[in-house]
Amino acid sequence: MECPVTGIKTRFGNRVSHANNKTRRTWQPNMQRKRFWYPAENRFIRLTLSVQGIKHIDKVGIDVVVKDLRAKGVKF
Repeated sequence: MECPVTGIKTRFGNRVSHANNKTRRTWQPNMQRKRFWYPAENRFIRLTLSVQGIKHIDKVGIDVVVKDLRAKGVKF
């Protein structure tokens, strides 16, 4: 799973036991479904984002993010 705003993906690494045995493991991004009010089109937009993506939208605004996502070709 990937966040369309930040590009955060699943990360991979090793789980290391006390005996120093190594097995592969993954770290999933904290993805959330959130509804944002988009005043330019007078409607809600539902996005699946990472928490960092939600904070980014709070900082720069939904208008800037929607413009960037549409330039990338993301449908919502």
